[in-house]
Amino acid sequence: MNTVTKKVNSLLIYILLLTLITPAFAQTNHTQQVSQFKSFTNALNQVNLAFTFPEGFKEIKAPDTESLPFDYAMELPDADFEVWFRVSTQKENEKFIIEKNIHVVNPDSLYVRLAENQIAAFTPDDGYLKRKVPDYILERYNADDGSTFLFNLDDSPITKHYKYALLTALTKTNVGTVFTICFSNEKGPEFFKNMNAACSCLKFKD
Repeated sequence: MNTVTKKVNSLLIYILLLTLITPAFAQTNHTQQVSQFKSFTNALNQVNLAFTFPEGFKEIKAPDTESLPFDYAMELPDADFEVWFRVSTQKENEKFIIEKNIHVVNPDSLYVRLAENQIAAFTPDDGYLKRKVPDYILERYNADDGSTFLFNLDDSPITKHYKYALLTALTKTNVGTVFTICFSNEKGPEFFKNMNAACSCLKFKD
């Protein structure tokens, strides 16, 4: 009887601890998400960017390390797709170039060198596919210049073992830049459809 009583008591204690820990964990997670979005909003305001949360996406924690300094991240549940955002002012870009001793021949290509530096943090392979963003698309984002970079990813837990990434870099002269990196295991029409939905949520204000 004592053995049964002890087991019941142990079970009750476990349930009690679970009821105490679960809300605390949920509260911590919620606080982190609020803090992340608040920091992202502040970064957006510094470069005069408008952001509309896209339908169907869910916020996730963005990596924020020296080599992967991202501000915000989202995933498309059950779609094997996620996106990271990195926002930086012109002053931050110029400071970064100096600190990293990155050579820039043309000031207008500053954002390109920054994008290439970011890609190098994901893979040493420089065989990426670079494309200039057409003017009519730049107008949608109210951006002055932009490029896309499609590249293969090294197998890494940091990128959740995704195979491919598409970095879209948009810049506003003397204001700043925004990097949007979309991750997927496929490069088919569905990937580009999801990418368009993710990237369309940002626009430089007039």
